[in-house]
Amino acid sequence: PYLIEMTSKRKQPDLDSEDGEQSTNAKIAKIMIELSNYEKNKNRNLFKFKAYRKAADLIKTHPTPIKSGKQAKEMNGIGDKIAKKIDEILTTGSLKKLCEVKQDDEANSINELTKISGVGPALAKKLVSEGIKSVEELKKHPGKLNHQQKIGLKYFEDLELRIPRAEMLQLEELVLSEAKKIDPDLIATACGSFRRGASSSGDIDFLLTHQTFTEETRAREAKSKDKKKGNHLDQLITRLKNCGFITDVISHGQLKFMGICKLDSSQHHRRIDFQLIPFEQYYCGLIHFTGSDLFNIYLRGEAHKQGFILNEYSLRPLGSTGVPGEPLPVTSEEDVFDYLGIEYKGPTERSH
Repeated sequence: PYLIEMTSKRKQPDLDSEDGEQSTNAKIAKIMIELSNYEKNKNRNLFKFKAYRKAADLIKTHPTPIKSGKQAKEMNGIGDKIAKKIDEILTTGSLKKLCEVKQDDEANSINELTKISGVGPALAKKLVSEGIKSVEELKKHPGKLNHQQKIGLKYFEDLELRIPRAEMLQLEELVLSEAKKIDPDLIATACGSFRRGASSSGDIDFLLTHQTFTEETRAREAKSKDKKKGNHLDQLITRLKNCGFITDVISHGQLKFMGICKLDSSQHHRRIDFQLIPFEQYYCGLIHFTGSDLFNIYLRGEAHKQGFILNEYSLRPLGSTGVPGEPLPVTSEEDVFDYLGIEYKGPTERSH
């Protein structure tokens, strides 16, 4: 689950941290993620990338240990080929295809470079073709990178680290404290895996809104030439910069901010994103950006069965012709579940 998916690097879950019954599932899921990265970065095969990534998500969140490929196939999204790979992993403890991938020097170099925030497979492949095959080598050629990529390179080692939940709570507390100083009614929520109760996160994402910030207000502000005061997002970012919390800006638009932050008590810089959303869209957005991806797919499927279309902006009834109607009023996450006639699930119940 991710705020600005196309431009922001997300750390994958720390699969090695699992223990007990889930260790087998974690190992299989980790291999699936490595294969997915290979297909995306080296082969540019998005179909296989998505298939392996979905399998990893399904296996990682499965409540019981996977014992066979046949058992895994019972999950919607795992087919024959992946099931056979799962059998090989369970039987031999490894996967021949992954061993071959790990011996592919070009693929390894591309994978390493794409870990840098803002560096995609195309640029990584170009850099490798020019003889730049590692992060350390790239540090000698910063002129080949744009602003976002330079920041990703600058803080590469820090951004590779996951953020412990204790630090996430401190990050959240600081941001919420500064938000309330702007306006006690400013609503800010930290989303993603953190809101789902994860023990660690790759970065921290906030959604912002205010009852006075509607779609009409957003449209009016977008046309206005008076930018002196700034909206709630601008005011919050200014405060967070002034107190030294935000150290670098990757991008700052009317509704979105991407940057780097650091607590005084921490040695490490962290990725942080903010998104300002009109109030009437906020709670659909909150569900979407809390995730997980699998839960969002499930909930949107349930909505479709009930004759609705659900996305990050709204919940709308589908007419007999299939054309969506006007957005239904949503003033809480519970409203969405009520409209769909299904039992409410809190954020910590949405991992699968």
